Amino acid sequence: MYEDSWYNFVPDHTHKRNPSIQQPSGHRRRESLLQQPNGSKQPDAVEQLERLYEEPETTIDPPEPTLGRRAKSYSDFYHIVRAQLSKDAAVSKKRRKKARERNLDALMVETPGKADKDRGIEQLGSVESEIIEASQQEYLLYQDQLEMTERHLDTLISDANGALDLLTSLADSFRAVESQTSSFQAQCDDLLSEERRLQKLADEVGTDLHYYAYLDGVTRRLNAPGASRLVNHESFGEILTNLDACIAFMVKHPDYRDAESYLARYQSLLTKALHLLEVGFTGHLDRISSDISKQIVATQSESARHALAYGRFEEMVLEVDGLVANAQRVIRSCYDQLGNPIPGQNFDYYSNTALSIFSSYSDVRDRDLRPMTQHDLEVFRKDAKEINAETACRNFIKQCYERSYDEASLFAKIFSIEPQYNVDPQSAYAALKAHPKALVNAANIAPIATTLQSVLQISELQTICNLLGWITNEYLLLEYDEEETRYSIHCHDLTARLLIEHLWPFTDNAFEAEVTKSISKAPISPDSLKIAPVVNGVASSNAHPITKRALELLAMYDQAMPKERSSSPVVFRIVQETILAMQRAESRLKSNKAANPEPDPDLFMIKNLLILKNGLVSLEIGDVRSHPAAMQHFSQIWDALSPQNWLGLFRGILGGSLSLGLWSSAVGTSPPANGNTIPARNQIQPEQDANEKLDELLRQSIYAFTQRWGTLINAARSGKRGANSLVATEKELDEKLLTAFGGQPEVVAKLKEAIQINAQAQKEMKAEKGVR
Repeated sequence: MYEDSWYNFVPDHTHKRNPSIQQPSGHRRRESLLQQPNGSKQPDAVEQLERLYEEPETTIDPPEPTLGRRAKSYSDFYHIVRAQLSKDAAVSKKRRKKARERNLDALMVETPGKADKDRGIEQLGSVESEIIEASQQEYLLYQDQLEMTERHLDTLISDANGALDLLTSLADSFRAVESQTSSFQAQCDDLLSEERRLQKLADEVGTDLHYYAYLDGVTRRLNAPGASRLVNHESFGEILTNLDACIAFMVKHPDYRDAESYLARYQSLLTKALHLLEVGFTGHLDRISSDISKQIVATQSESARHALAYGRFEEMVLEVDGLVANAQRVIRSCYDQLGNPIPGQNFDYYSNTALSIFSSYSDVRDRDLRPMTQHDLEVFRKDAKEINAETACRNFIKQCYERSYDEASLFAKIFSIEPQYNVDPQSAYAALKAHPKALVNAANIAPIATTLQSVLQISELQTICNLLGWITNEYLLLEYDEEETRYSIHCHDLTARLLIEHLWPFTDNAFEAEVTKSISKAPISPDSLKIAPVVNGVASSNAHPITKRALELLAMYDQAMPKERSSSPVVFRIVQETILAMQRAESRLKSNKAANPEPDPDLFMIKNLLILKNGLVSLEIGDVRSHPAAMQHFSQIWDALSPQNWLGLFRGILGGSLSLGLWSSAVGTSPPANGNTIPARNQIQPEQDANEKLDELLRQSIYAFTQRWGTLINAARSGKRGANSLVATEKELDEKLLTAFGGQPEVVAKLKEAIQINAQAQKEMKAEKGVR
């Protein structure tokens, strides 16, 4: 708090000896008992006291030194020295007094030594005072410092008390002022609140007045002679923004004065402003088109035409940046980046203008690129005739996809949106699709489908399936290691719409016509009813031609379509018409009343229906071949057809307690109440799907075949008159089964097992009837 000088400034109280005063000769100050010997300083030689002119017995010698205990502190040393000096002084005084008294008594006169004694007493007093002063020198220094500190502390206390008094007086003054100005402050607060209220009211009035006052200025600007030039500047965008704000204000406050009238006038001005923009943008496109179209017609180079149609056209359109920016602002007011509609108060005004701009743009692009599209069509037709239809279609699709991607990129740069597929009629995609042109773009893929169908209609069905399979694998399905690009995504979207909207319906119609021609109306010749031996172990090699054609159609359909369409009506109709054709063939075979017809009608149905069922199973698991080497799915089919207990089932059917309707894939289905009738084989319920119908007919054919041959086996075993021997019967059965299912030992074994089970069931039923 204070500088060191406050404490270091101590007056020098060091005692200075007066040179005029003679020091006592016999006494010197002893060394301090606290001083440590350092060996560097030797004590001064003790001077001999001057010889007193006294008698020897009266000489006052220094007191004998005594050994005192070491002082614990400086104050103890002081008391020890003082006590010793007092003691020595008392002894010396007594001696001198006795000697003086003796001398005086003897001489009865004053002796010369009396003066010396007085000087010794004075010297002794001075030495005592010096010793006391030297021993208390440090304490005196501390005393001075403490006294100085005390004076400063007293000063600080007095200053602090003065400051407190001053602050107290100030606080009293402030409280007095506050009490006096509280009412004034309340009045000021009221005035400020009123000022804020008035300011807010003035702002609201001024803002509302702006929506009314803006009408005259914008009306003059839009009706001026050079108003059409406004669309080329950024100020036109501000006009549209202000008109939107004014219309929104009038709609929000319909109870304001003349709000309805002002709303109608502002809407009329917005329509006029948008019309000016539409006219200006259309005129800008027409001027560019007149220049670009002439240059495209004048050149024959494909690269030069592409540069003019896209590079040069884009550069010329974007030159007038103010006009393009205003057109983009109008379009983005009603559509987002993907072309989805943005609901708003003025959506209808902006969307109508956007549709007009899109229509004008499509007309200009279609007119300018017509020489290029005509050239592409001529090349396509030439390749379809000279090379083949499939290759020509592939090249044409690639070229159209590239043209569509270029058009989409140019459209996005000019209008700042990228319309995506959308079923909403108010979307930008729907607006572009509503103006079909010959030029292909992201929303107009009809020219691709129309051109392809004109060639595919006269092509074979296999060509159509090959083309659809190539399109699906090339553009619709991406490899796991293939990276998606903007072009691949664009082609994926085009392919999906092209297939769903055009090529899949076209292919379904082609299959329907082929089914009608080769299956429904196919003639059944007697030679085709014979079962020839299996060729090269191919199970379908000896099937009926209609069954073979059905397998071919199923294989082609699976090649052309994804698995999601495997349950389409086309597949159902192929199976249904094939079943009906096989039933017609079976009826012709049953018209032969021979005991053992050739071929066996039931075996004929089992053979062809099993082949068809195996093809359907292959189609479902994605393993379809034109001619399967074997019925690789027979075990699956047989397990689905066979219940757990064949013997009990056959006995129930023979006894009349069960019907063939129970023998279905749903084993747990309860039998009908009057289940003693067997439904006719040609009775097909329309609500069943193709697999259920096929399974039902297979069960009926297998039962009829096993029942008839079971009867023949039992007759041969019993030796019934007119019946063949058991060996001949089994040999005939083996020949028929091997002929129909050569190279398929599993099928032959299952059918023989079913025949034995049926024969045993017949035998047991006959034994039960005999007991009764």
